[in-house]
Amino acid sequence: MPNRKKVVIFGGSGFLGSYVADELSRRNYDVVIADIHKSKYLQVNQEFQTVDILDMNSIKNVINGADIVYNFVAIANLDDAIHDPINTMNINVMGNLNILEVCKTRKVERFVYASSAYALSNEGSFYGISKQTSEKLMEEYYKRYGLKYTVIRYGSLYGERASHNNYIYNLLYDALKNGELHYKGDGQDLREYIHAADAAKLSVDILEDESYENEHIILTGTERLKRIELLTMINEIMQNKLELKQITDNNMGHYKITPYSYHPTVAKKLVANPYIDLGQGLLECIQVIHEELEA
Repeated sequence: MPNRKKVVIFGGSGFLGSYVADELSRRNYDVVIADIHKSKYLQVNQEFQTVDILDMNSIKNVINGADIVYNFVAIANLDDAIHDPINTMNINVMGNLNILEVCKTRKVERFVYASSAYALSNEGSFYGISKQTSEKLMEEYYKRYGLKYTVIRYGSLYGERASHNNYIYNLLYDALKNGELHYKGDGQDLREYIHAADAAKLSVDILEDESYENEHIILTGTERLKRIELLTMINEIMQNKLELKQITDNNMGHYKITPYSYHPTVAKKLVANPYIDLGQGLLECIQVIHEELEA
């Protein structure tokens, strides 16, 4: 029987990273979570190491013996990134570069990078720029050093483990706390929502198929809604007790219908089948946030 592969997940304590860690454990990988904070979802068969991706030595220690490396660490809230470009570039670009630099000397089989649909967009401000830059760095590390990679450009994620970095989490939190649903712009912008658990399954599927080596993957949901339709769905789940409020007619930095602006890099698209129904997923998120507020 072949040895189990060791997978290191930078940012494995976070929203999507924790779902991916659990999916890897279900498939009998040896999972090491590398993060600055210990995961509250840590399983008994998962190892945790405190790591700061801006500290090269701590990266070297955790990557020893790793077959696969994921990087989910990022300033992911678009508004945070817009207002703090220096921190955004330090974490999203220099931190990722540090991991790449160590991986090239450790015989890592594949490096999987959590990018974003904004990497191919003229929108997204400093966040989009940071993701596109990191993608280019990985392509160059493959050309120069043979470090195989997969870039996954995630679309609109949601799930029970989300935090303030997640749009739907913030929406539901404000709805439960204040009885209001706020939105910017005209509410006509489209998104394809996918539950993080579904995204995690696809994020592990790509390891088991060599055709995804050195590829860019677009991973979004199948449920496409206008923002105003999402708000209406949430309001109906909450028995139409919420007040919808437009707080500004401008939604700076966000795309309206598509994030894609023409670039020469072509990506494959993956969708989950079967998948968690959006209404059911939202209901479960609401229950978790309600428990947080009641605690």
